[in-house]
Amino acid sequence: MKLTIRRDQSAKKGLFGGHKRMNFSLFCRVEISQEEQELINKYKVQDHVLTWREYEGRQTPGLTVQDLVQGKTTEIGDVATLLNNEEVIKGACQDFKNLLIVMASFGGEEVIEI
Repeated sequence: MKLTIRRDQSAKKGLFGGHKRMNFSLFCRVEISQEEQELINKYKVQDHVLTWREYEGRQTPGLTVQDLVQGKTTEIGDVATLLNNEEVIKGACQDFKNLLIVMASFGGEEVIEI
């Protein structure tokens, strides 16, 4: 699995065309193997939620497996939030990789030496 993250920025114009502030965008997408795609299809985890966000005091779904595979762009208002979101995405990719490892291990066994 390979994660691609792309940052971008654009100037937000005011009502009369003056510079108001900067807008930022964050794009993320994973490249997966054919075997990983087959696991996603077999276990139907396309809509599995990998991140959650707070909205009006409630947790709402954020990034899903399908979002990561297809690629998703998020608009962000400041650089600090952009950096935080990058770390959240990296963690979500690790969770996704762990999910794939577990799905691939069904039908086998794991030996743990203690």
